[in-house]
Formats: sequence, structure tokens, C-alpha cells
Amino acid sequence: MKRLGTLDASWLAVESEDTPMHVGNLQIFSLPEKAPDTFLRDLLERMKADFEVAEPWCYRLARPSFVGRLLAPAWKVDKKIDLDYHVRHSALPKPGSERELGILVSRLHSNPLDFSRPLWECHIIEGLENNRFALYTKMHHSMIDGISGVRLLQRVLSKDPNETGMLPPWSLRPQSERGDRAGRESGVVGTLAQALEAIKIQADVAPRLVSAMGRLVQSARHSEDDLTAPFSGPSSVLNKRVTGQRRFATQHYQLDRLKTVASAANASLNDVVLYLSGSALRRFLIEQNSLPEASLTAGIPVNIRPADDEGTGTAISFMIASLATNEANPDARMEQIKHSTKRAKEHLQTLPRHALNQYTMLLMSPYILQLMSGLGGRMRPVFNVTISNVPGPEDTLYYEGARLEAMYPVSLIAHGGALNITCLSYAGSLNFGFTGCRDTLPSMQRLAVYTGDALDDLENRLKSRVPDKKPRRRR
Repeated sequence: MKRLGTLDASWLAVESEDTPMHVGNLQIFSLPEKAPDTFLRDLLERMKADFEVAEPWCYRLARPSFVGRLLAPAWKVDKKIDLDYHVRHSALPKPGSERELGILVSRLHSNPLDFSRPLWECHIIEGLENNRFALYTKMHHSMIDGISGVRLLQRVLSKDPNETGMLPPWSLRPQSERGDRAGRESGVVGTLAQALEAIKIQADVAPRLVSAMGRLVQSARHSEDDLTAPFSGPSSVLNKRVTGQRRFATQHYQLDRLKTVASAANASLNDVVLYLSGSALRRFLIEQNSLPEASLTAGIPVNIRPADDEGTGTAISFMIASLATNEANPDARMEQIKHSTKRAKEHLQTLPRHALNQYTMLLMSPYILQLMSGLGGRMRPVFNVTISNVPGPEDTLYYEGARLEAMYPVSLIAHGGALNITCLSYAGSLNFGFTGCRDTLPSMQRLAVYTGDALDDLENRLKSRVPDKKPRRRR
């Protein structure tokens, strides 16, 4: 068996009927030219073929009961996986629109995973307009984070549009080398060496962790401090209790467009994402007559996984920044966001990489405790909304000759956080996925439209700063 890390196990501990802790990915493909009528049926049969299922797709909870996954969370390998259950086929009434696809994905994402089985599902969805189909895949957050999830799905795709006979993501060769290496490092000598190294690391990072947490406490106690602290955001309609039903909406932008705007605003791409999200939220809440006087804050996951790390599980830290939703002036809003993210990054960078896991657990422990105690959505939130930006593949990819047109992240929400905004880059585009509670946030789909309006407005105001790409005539 393989025991779960503390952060991975926490996602199992807070699972409930209203707060399923799985995340998903929606991939939209265009069918190959001259694809036979049986293309998707054949694809489904290949996906269910009797291949050896790879890690982590073959992991099943050793003790699936609530008490078991709370007190002794561990994975064991399931060698008899029922792929007829995990791989499913759905169809939209032709020609299915993007809106109808969003409705179907919202319903699929609302259904919890079966804890007695490996914690994932894949749905092939046919009937999408313009000769397209979709793959919606979901997996429990205890198994993957955003980065590792994208890598799992990406590694079976090809840059070659003519490649066929490809395996599905779960039918890869098991990572036996990693298991062998773990075995060589086990035993008395290896365990003792690891324990001594852990003690050394703890002794080194403890003063820095104390200093970092003390800095957050100081910023929380002094409102004039420019470091955004946990619990500094107001209570809002985003921070109520949630039910199990979800809504999902998407938005799609070209990366070059966003980078041009970021350059003109002297901001980072992430700053622009936060600005668009904050501006859309401000407009959305004003329409509902529920905009708080204080600014909303964003909890921003930060990837701490090395570039060459192909492992799964959760490898993230967090920083908190202001969205300046209380600022009516768009230029001032952007400047406040830029300053807030700069201070948050500087604070996170005071810690060495090997201390970030401990820092994340300390920072997130109030959030986890709120959910486990039932206080989530009943008291001031740790932060108001989760906003993340996940890097995806840069090249155009194919699966069995079908071109991958777009990838959208479908995330999780919980009590006290009825909205999640996650962005995923792919082949020169940035794709927004808005996941919200169907009952707590009615008309949530407007947020996707409002981010587009905010981008148009930002471009118009920055026109004078955007360099003219047209060559000038010489006199």
C-alpha cells in the first residue's frame, strides 16, 4: 500500500455529499478528415481494451469508508478495473452547441465518484457541432493537482496528426522504475537516513516558517499593511454554503492578445487574469446589489512541482492577493492588484522550496478545519475565491488523428467558496473554466461574458500604450 501525503489526505477528509473533491478536464477535438462513421465507437472500444492500467489510474482506496479514509488513508493497486464502468459514452442532440455541452458537463461534474473503485471517470461525448467531439475526464483531487492532471492527459497525445493506434491515458506502461527505486531506498539504513535528513530540514526551516506566519499575523492585525492576509476578505455571496449541483462555463482568449495587454499595462499575465476576474466579479456583484465595501481576495495556487517531476498527488503552495473589487477606477484597480501580487510573491519567496509544503499546510489548515468542522460558509472566509493559472502544452496535439482544439479545466468548490476560476493554456490560447454552485450563484455564466467585456475595455484604455506593429513610412 501507498500512504497519502497530508495535503492529499485532506481532500479525502473534507469530501461530502455537497462538496465532492474531484477535478476535471474538458478536451474538445475535431474529427479527422474522412473519419468513418464508426470513429467514436471504435475509439471507445480501444479505450476499454484489456491493457494493463497504469498508475495512478489503478489506485483504489485501501479503506474506502469515511473513518478509513480519515484515519488511515492509503492507496492499493486494483488489478481488476471495470473499464466499462469508468469509460462512458454520452451524446448531445446534433448539432450540439457549446451551451449544451456546458450543461452536460455541469451535470457530470455534479456526480460524486464511487470510493469503492479507482477515483476517476472518462466520458466520450459525441454530437458537438462543427464535426467535433469532447472528452470529459474527472479524478479525485487526492490523486492529482492541476499540473499533474494535465500531464497525465497530455502524455498520450501526439504532435503527429497521422499517428494512430494510440493508447488511452490509463493504459500506459506502469512506472515500475519508480517503484524499484523506492524499494532500494527502503530498509533500516535508508529509513534512518531519511529520518535524519527530515530532522535537519525541519530544524533549518522552522525559524523561517515562524517568521513567515508571524508576518501574516502582523498584516492581518494592521489594515494598512500591504500584504494580504488570510481572513482579510469580507463575507460575500461567494462565501455561503453550497449544494452538490454545479454550473460550468468557459471563455477562450488568444495568449498573444493577453500578453500584449499585460506588456502595455506593465503587468504579468497572472495580473491580467486577476484583473479580468476581479472586474467581472465587481460587475456581477453590483448587479445583484451585493458588492462588499472591502475588496474580495483571491487564493492563488502556486505550482511547486519541479519541471521534470512526473509524479502525481498535490504539489502546490498558496498565496493570497487582493482583487481590488472595491475600486471603481479600472486603472487604480489594476495597480492595486499588481502591488498585491508583488508583495505576495515576495513573501512566498522568503521560504526555501523544501519548506513550502509545511507552509502550505499551515496556511491552509484554517480552510481545511472550516470544512471538517462544518463552519465553512458560516464564518468569515480564509479567502473569497480561488483563481489559478495552469500551464498546458504549447504545441497543437492530436489523438488518433483528431485535432485537440481546446482544453478547459473543471475544478472543485466547497462551503465558503462557491466559485472557482481556473485557466489553462494550450497552443497559443488561454482557456478559462468557471465552476460554481448552481444554487448559491444563479446566472454564474455571466462572469464568463463579463471577463470578455473587461478585456475589451482594458484594451481600449491601453491603446495608447500598445506599440504600433505597422511599419512606419520614411519621409
